[in-house]
Amino acid sequence: MRIIAGTWRGRPLVAPPSLSTRPTADRTRETLFSMLVSRLGSFEELRVADLFAGSGALAFEALSRGAGHATLVETDSAARKAIEANAAKLGAAIELLSGSALRLPARAPFDLIFADPPYAAGSGDAVREAVEKAGWLAPGGWLALETERREVVTPGGLDLDTERETGRARITLLRRPAA
Repeated sequence: MRIIAGTWRGRPLVAPPSLSTRPTADRTRETLFSMLVSRLGSFEELRVADLFAGSGALAFEALSRGAGHATLVETDSAARKAIEANAAKLGAAIELLSGSALRLPARAPFDLIFADPPYAAGSGDAVREAVEKAGWLAPGGWLALETERREVVTPGGLDLDTERETGRARITLLRRPAA
């Protein structure tokens, strides 16, 4: 697993040794970031969050492309150690929260949130609901969800921008209305 583009392009990442995490495949990550670049244009100075962070690959990819801040949420201790190792290896300043991505604390909202929950029925909707309830998504902000291919995420109070199937996954991009 490597960083695809940006300052850290080609740099390898450590994946957690745990069976409880499922790193986003490089091809899926490439598809996701291509979709986001076509919509955002740039990641410069964005505040990003990575829920169910695993190795932190999504947050580190965004930081490599210019994001200004990254908060990662992960419950698994082996995954948190992998995230810390990756941050140290890259020289990345991150905020790492230990806790459930389904019970998010109140805080300043993010411009872009990545969520790659365990593949289970209803997991995408549960994450979207948690993000909306906690107010983690800024007006005009994006929520990028990776779920199992057959799972359709309902937009709730967000706008559905697009969905794309790639391999075993479905990528859903939701956007909070600007105002």
